[in-house]
Amino acid sequence: MENDTTTQDTARPLTHRIALVAGATRGAGRALAVELGRAGATVYVTGRTTRDRVSEVGRATETIEETAELVGAAGGAGIAVPTDHLEEDQVRALVERIDREQGRLDILVNDLWGGEHLLVGSVFGKKSWETPLADGLRILELGVRSHVITAALALPLLIRSDAPLLVEVTDGTAEFNRRYRDNLYYDLAKTAPIRIAFGLGEELAAYGGTAVAVTPGFLRSEQMLAHFGVSEENWRDAAAKEPDFAVAESPYYLARAVAALAADPERAARWNRESTSSAELAKVYGVRDVDGSRPDAWAYFDEVKFRGQPGTPDDYR
Repeated sequence: MENDTTTQDTARPLTHRIALVAGATRGAGRALAVELGRAGATVYVTGRTTRDRVSEVGRATETIEETAELVGAAGGAGIAVPTDHLEEDQVRALVERIDREQGRLDILVNDLWGGEHLLVGSVFGKKSWETPLADGLRILELGVRSHVITAALALPLLIRSDAPLLVEVTDGTAEFNRRYRDNLYYDLAKTAPIRIAFGLGEELAAYGGTAVAVTPGFLRSEQMLAHFGVSEENWRDAAAKEPDFAVAESPYYLARAVAALAADPERAARWNRESTSSAELAKVYGVRDVDGSRPDAWAYFDEVKFRGQPGTPDDYR
Protein backbone atom coordinates (compact mmCIF):
# COMPACT_ATOMS: atom_id res chain seq x y z
CA MET A 1 0.00 0.00 0.00
CA GLU A 2 2.87 2.40 0.78
CA ASN A 3 4.28 1.93 -2.70
CA ASP A 4 0.85 2.58 -4.24
CA THR A 5 0.53 5.82 -2.27
CA THR A 6 4.00 6.93 -3.27
CA THR A 7 3.22 6.29 -6.92
CA GLN A 8 -0.02 8.20 -6.67
CA ASP A 9 1.67 11.20 -5.03
CA THR A 10 4.35 11.25 -7.70
CA ALA A 11 1.72 11.23 -10.43
CA ARG A 12 -0.33 13.88 -8.61
CA PRO A 13 2.30 16.13 -7.03
CA LEU A 14 -0.15 18.90 -6.11
CA THR A 15 -2.37 16.69 -3.96
CA HIS A 16 -3.57 18.63 -0.89
CA ARG A 17 -2.57 21.93 -2.50
CA ILE A 18 -5.14 24.72 -2.73
CA ALA A 19 -5.20 26.86 -5.86
CA LEU A 20 -7.17 29.85 -7.08
CA VAL A 21 -7.29 30.49 -10.81
CA ALA A 22 -8.70 33.97 -11.20
CA GLY A 23 -10.12 34.24 -14.69
CA ALA A 24 -10.79 30.57 -15.42
CA THR A 25 -13.80 30.87 -17.69
CA ARG A 26 -11.99 29.99 -20.92
CA GLY A 27 -8.64 29.98 -22.70
CA ALA A 28 -5.43 29.63 -20.72
CA GLY A 29 -7.23 30.15 -17.41
CA ARG A 30 -9.54 27.20 -17.98
CA ALA A 31 -6.66 24.94 -19.05
CA LEU A 32 -4.55 26.07 -16.07
CA ALA A 33 -7.35 25.13 -13.69
CA VAL A 34 -7.76 21.72 -15.34
CA GLU A 35 -4.05 20.88 -15.29
CA LEU A 36 -3.60 21.99 -11.67
CA GLY A 37 -6.55 19.73 -10.85
CA ARG A 38 -5.06 16.90 -12.86
CA ALA A 39 -1.95 17.23 -10.70
CA GLY A 40 -4.14 16.78 -7.62
CA ALA A 41 -4.96 20.32 -6.49
CA THR A 42 -8.24 21.65 -5.18
CA VAL A 43 -8.94 24.53 -7.55
CA TYR A 44 -11.22 27.50 -7.01
CA VAL A 45 -12.19 28.82 -10.43
CA THR A 46 -13.56 32.31 -10.86
CA GLY A 47 -14.91 34.49 -13.61
CA ARG A 48 -17.91 36.55 -14.62
CA THR A 49 -19.67 34.20 -17.03
CA THR A 50 -21.90 31.58 -15.44
CA ARG A 51 -24.75 29.47 -16.73
CA ASP A 52 -27.08 32.26 -15.60
CA ARG A 53 -25.08 35.34 -16.56
CA VAL A 54 -22.80 36.42 -19.42
CA SER A 55 -20.01 38.96 -19.01
CA GLU A 56 -19.20 41.82 -21.38
CA VAL A 57 -17.07 39.37 -23.38
CA GLY A 58 -20.38 38.12 -24.74
CA ARG A 59 -19.58 34.41 -24.94
CA ALA A 60 -22.17 32.22 -23.22
CA THR A 61 -20.51 29.05 -24.52
CA GLU A 62 -17.90 28.90 -21.72
CA THR A 63 -18.77 29.14 -18.03
CA ILE A 64 -16.95 28.77 -14.74
CA GLU A 65 -19.28 25.90 -13.79
CA GLU A 66 -18.11 24.01 -16.88
CA THR A 67 -14.49 24.73 -15.95
CA ALA A 68 -15.05 23.33 -12.46
CA GLU A 69 -16.57 20.19 -13.98
CA LEU A 70 -13.56 19.79 -16.26
CA VAL A 71 -11.28 20.07 -13.23
CA GLY A 72 -13.27 17.30 -11.57
CA ALA A 73 -13.15 15.15 -14.69
CA ALA A 74 -9.36 15.51 -14.68
CA GLY A 75 -9.21 14.14 -11.16
CA GLY A 76 -9.07 17.32 -9.13
CA ALA A 77 -11.68 19.18 -7.10
CA GLY A 78 -13.10 22.18 -8.94
CA ILE A 79 -15.08 24.83 -7.09
CA ALA A 80 -16.75 27.54 -9.16
CA VAL A 81 -17.19 30.94 -7.49
CA PRO A 82 -18.69 33.72 -9.64
CA THR A 83 -16.43 36.73 -9.09
CA ASP A 84 -15.86 40.07 -10.75
CA HIS A 85 -12.27 40.83 -9.77
CA LEU A 86 -12.81 44.55 -10.22
CA GLU A 87 -15.28 44.47 -7.33
CA GLU A 88 -13.33 44.51 -4.07
CA ASP A 89 -16.22 43.17 -1.99
CA GLN A 90 -16.55 40.15 -4.26
CA VAL A 91 -12.83 39.39 -4.11
CA ARG A 92 -12.81 39.79 -0.32
CA ALA A 93 -15.73 37.37 -0.05
CA LEU A 94 -13.91 34.90 -2.30
CA VAL A 95 -10.74 35.01 -0.19
CA GLU A 96 -12.75 34.72 3.03
CA ARG A 97 -14.49 31.65 1.62
CA ILE A 98 -11.20 29.97 0.73
CA ASP A 99 -9.87 30.80 4.20
CA ARG A 100 -13.01 29.42 5.84
CA GLU A 101 -13.05 26.22 3.79
CA GLN A 102 -9.32 25.53 3.42
CA GLY A 103 -7.42 27.67 5.91
CA ARG A 104 -4.77 28.64 3.38
CA LEU A 105 -3.98 29.23 -0.29
CA ASP A 106 -0.92 27.72 -1.98
CA ILE A 107 -1.21 28.83 -5.61
CA LEU A 108 -2.70 32.02 -7.01
CA VAL A 109 -2.97 32.32 -10.79
CA ASN A 110 -3.90 35.80 -12.01
CA ASP A 111 -5.22 35.15 -15.52
CA LEU A 112 -7.58 38.11 -15.54
CA TRP A 113 -8.25 39.79 -18.86
CA GLY A 114 -11.49 39.65 -20.87
CA GLY A 115 -10.58 42.57 -23.10
CA GLU A 116 -10.30 40.89 -26.49
CA HIS A 117 -13.61 42.38 -27.63
CA LEU A 118 -12.07 45.86 -27.29
CA LEU A 119 -8.97 45.23 -29.35
CA VAL A 120 -10.09 44.85 -32.96
CA GLY A 121 -12.33 47.89 -33.15
CA SER A 122 -10.72 50.22 -30.64
CA VAL A 123 -7.04 49.41 -30.28
CA PHE A 124 -5.14 47.58 -33.00
CA GLY A 125 -4.07 49.81 -35.85
CA LYS A 126 -4.93 52.97 -33.92
CA LYS A 127 -2.78 55.57 -32.23
CA SER A 128 -3.48 55.96 -28.54
CA TRP A 129 -5.27 59.25 -29.11
CA GLU A 130 -7.50 57.58 -31.70
CA THR A 131 -8.57 54.92 -29.20
CA PRO A 132 -11.80 55.83 -27.39
CA LEU A 133 -10.66 56.85 -23.94
CA ALA A 134 -13.34 54.80 -22.22
CA ASP A 135 -12.18 51.67 -24.07
CA GLY A 136 -8.54 52.35 -23.25
CA LEU A 137 -9.27 52.82 -19.57
CA ARG A 138 -11.42 49.70 -19.54
CA ILE A 139 -8.46 47.73 -20.92
CA LEU A 140 -6.35 48.98 -18.01
CA GLU A 141 -9.09 48.03 -15.55
CA LEU A 142 -9.39 44.52 -16.98
CA GLY A 143 -5.68 43.89 -17.47
CA VAL A 144 -4.06 45.74 -14.56
CA ARG A 145 -6.42 46.89 -11.84
CA SER A 146 -8.05 43.46 -11.55
CA HIS A 147 -4.63 41.87 -11.01
CA VAL A 148 -3.66 44.39 -8.35
CA ILE A 149 -6.94 44.03 -6.43
CA THR A 150 -6.74 40.24 -6.46
CA ALA A 151 -3.10 40.12 -5.37
CA ALA A 152 -3.64 42.71 -2.62
CA LEU A 153 -6.55 40.81 -1.11
CA ALA A 154 -5.33 37.23 -1.64
CA LEU A 155 -1.67 37.48 -0.68
CA PRO A 156 -2.29 37.64 3.09
CA LEU A 157 -3.85 34.18 2.73
CA LEU A 158 -1.26 32.98 0.22
CA ILE A 159 1.67 33.62 2.55
CA ARG A 160 0.25 31.10 5.02
CA SER A 161 1.44 28.43 2.58
CA ASP A 162 4.80 26.81 3.14
CA ALA A 163 5.66 27.58 -0.51
CA PRO A 164 3.43 30.34 -1.91
CA LEU A 165 3.22 30.64 -5.68
CA LEU A 166 1.85 33.61 -7.63
CA VAL A 167 1.54 33.22 -11.40
CA GLU A 168 0.83 36.34 -13.45
CA VAL A 169 -0.43 35.47 -16.92
CA THR A 170 0.18 38.02 -19.66
CA ASP A 171 0.95 38.34 -23.36
CA GLY A 172 4.66 38.48 -24.21
CA THR A 173 7.84 37.97 -22.26
CA ALA A 174 9.77 40.84 -20.72
CA GLU A 175 12.32 40.52 -23.51
CA PHE A 176 9.74 40.51 -26.31
CA ASN A 177 7.73 43.31 -24.72
CA ARG A 178 10.65 45.68 -24.99
CA ARG A 179 8.98 46.31 -28.31
CA TYR A 180 5.97 48.59 -28.32
CA ARG A 181 2.86 46.41 -28.25
CA ASP A 182 0.89 48.30 -30.93
CA ASN A 183 -1.09 50.63 -28.68
CA LEU A 184 -0.40 52.39 -25.38
CA TYR A 185 -3.29 50.81 -23.50
CA TYR A 186 -2.51 47.28 -24.66
CA ASP A 187 1.19 47.81 -24.02
CA LEU A 188 0.52 48.88 -20.43
CA ALA A 189 -1.95 46.07 -19.83
CA LYS A 190 0.50 43.40 -20.98
CA THR A 191 3.70 44.75 -19.45
CA ALA A 192 2.20 45.56 -16.03
CA PRO A 193 1.76 41.89 -14.97
CA ILE A 194 5.47 41.34 -15.60
CA ARG A 195 6.31 44.14 -13.17
CA ILE A 196 3.69 42.86 -10.71
CA ALA A 197 5.45 39.48 -10.64
CA PHE A 198 8.84 41.17 -10.32
CA GLY A 199 7.75 43.39 -7.45
CA LEU A 200 5.72 40.82 -5.56
CA GLY A 201 8.54 38.33 -6.02
CA GLU A 202 10.67 40.68 -3.92
CA GLU A 203 8.02 40.72 -1.21
CA LEU A 204 7.26 36.98 -1.30
CA ALA A 205 10.91 35.95 -1.09
CA ALA A 206 10.86 36.37 2.69
CA TYR A 207 8.11 33.73 2.82
CA GLY A 208 9.86 31.23 0.55
CA GLY A 209 7.52 32.27 -2.21
CA THR A 210 7.69 32.54 -5.97
CA ALA A 211 6.11 35.14 -8.23
CA VAL A 212 6.53 34.57 -11.95
CA ALA A 213 5.06 36.08 -15.09
CA VAL A 214 4.16 33.59 -17.81
CA THR A 215 2.90 33.96 -21.35
CA PRO A 216 1.50 31.55 -23.90
CA GLY A 217 2.53 31.95 -27.52
CA PHE A 218 -0.02 32.32 -30.31
CA LEU A 219 -2.92 30.89 -28.31
CA ARG A 220 -5.65 28.73 -29.81
CA SER A 221 -8.24 30.00 -27.37
CA GLU A 222 -11.93 29.46 -27.95
CA GLN A 223 -12.24 33.08 -29.03
CA MET A 224 -9.34 32.84 -31.47
CA LEU A 225 -10.66 29.64 -33.02
CA ALA A 226 -14.06 31.28 -33.42
CA HIS A 227 -12.43 34.33 -34.98
CA PHE A 228 -10.91 32.13 -37.69
CA GLY A 229 -14.02 29.97 -38.05
CA VAL A 230 -12.25 26.75 -37.10
CA SER A 231 -12.26 24.28 -34.22
CA GLU A 232 -9.49 22.57 -32.28
CA GLU A 233 -9.88 19.60 -34.63
CA ASN A 234 -9.22 21.54 -37.86
CA TRP A 235 -7.36 24.57 -36.53
CA ARG A 236 -4.62 24.28 -39.14
CA ASP A 237 -7.14 25.31 -41.80
CA ALA A 238 -6.88 28.85 -40.41
CA ALA A 239 -3.28 29.05 -41.61
CA ALA A 240 -4.61 29.58 -45.14
CA LYS A 241 -5.95 32.93 -43.96
CA GLU A 242 -3.25 33.69 -41.38
CA PRO A 243 -0.01 31.76 -42.09
CA ASP A 244 1.47 32.65 -38.69
CA PHE A 245 -1.32 30.70 -37.02
CA ALA A 246 0.55 27.54 -37.99
CA VAL A 247 2.76 28.13 -34.93
CA ALA A 248 -0.25 28.35 -32.60
CA GLU A 249 -0.48 26.35 -29.40
CA SER A 250 -3.36 24.99 -27.37
CA PRO A 251 -4.10 26.47 -23.93
CA TYR A 252 -2.96 23.17 -22.42
CA TYR A 253 0.65 23.76 -23.45
CA LEU A 254 1.06 26.64 -21.02
CA ALA A 255 -1.12 24.90 -18.46
CA ARG A 256 0.97 21.73 -18.44
CA ALA A 257 4.12 23.80 -18.12
CA VAL A 258 2.78 25.85 -15.20
CA ALA A 259 1.57 22.71 -13.42
CA ALA A 260 5.11 21.33 -13.73
CA LEU A 261 6.53 24.57 -12.36
CA ALA A 262 4.08 24.45 -9.45
CA ALA A 263 5.30 20.95 -8.59
CA ASP A 264 8.99 21.95 -8.73
CA PRO A 265 10.46 22.16 -5.20
CA GLU A 266 13.25 24.38 -6.58
CA ARG A 267 10.92 26.83 -8.30
CA ALA A 268 11.75 29.81 -6.10
CA ALA A 269 15.44 29.65 -6.97
CA ARG A 270 14.68 29.10 -10.66
CA TRP A 271 11.77 31.40 -11.36
CA ASN A 272 11.10 34.00 -8.66
CA ARG A 273 10.72 37.49 -10.20
CA GLU A 274 11.25 36.07 -13.70
CA SER A 275 9.29 36.40 -16.93
CA THR A 276 9.00 33.22 -18.96
CA SER A 277 6.95 31.54 -21.68
CA SER A 278 5.17 28.28 -22.32
CA ALA A 279 7.98 27.32 -24.70
CA GLU A 280 10.77 27.97 -22.20
CA LEU A 281 8.97 26.14 -19.42
CA ALA A 282 8.21 23.25 -21.78
CA LYS A 283 11.91 22.83 -22.55
CA VAL A 284 12.87 22.95 -18.87
CA TYR A 285 10.20 20.50 -17.71
CA GLY A 286 9.93 18.24 -20.77
CA VAL A 287 6.36 19.26 -21.52
CA ARG A 288 4.67 18.99 -24.92
CA ASP A 289 1.45 20.32 -26.38
CA VAL A 290 -1.59 18.13 -26.96
CA ASP A 291 -0.37 17.18 -30.45
CA GLY A 292 3.08 16.22 -29.18
CA SER A 293 4.78 19.34 -30.55
CA ARG A 294 6.74 21.97 -28.67
CA PRO A 295 5.93 25.30 -30.41
CA ASP A 296 7.90 28.47 -29.70
CA ALA A 297 5.87 31.32 -31.14
CA TRP A 298 7.90 34.10 -29.50
CA ALA A 299 11.14 32.85 -31.07
CA TYR A 300 9.36 32.60 -34.42
CA PHE A 301 8.02 36.16 -34.26
CA ASP A 302 11.32 37.57 -33.02
CA GLU A 303 13.62 35.79 -35.45
CA VAL A 304 11.49 35.41 -38.59
CA LYS A 305 8.91 38.17 -38.50
CA PHE A 306 10.92 40.96 -36.89
CA ARG A 307 14.54 40.14 -37.78
CA GLY A 308 13.92 38.60 -41.19
CA GLN A 309 15.70 35.31 -40.59
CA PRO A 310 14.65 32.41 -42.83
CA GLY A 311 12.12 30.03 -41.37
CA THR A 312 8.53 28.85 -41.31
CA PRO A 313 6.10 28.27 -38.44
CA ASP A 314 6.70 24.54 -38.72
CA ASP A 315 10.39 25.13 -38.03
CA TYR A 316 9.36 26.41 -34.60
CA ARG A 317 7.11 23.53 -33.55
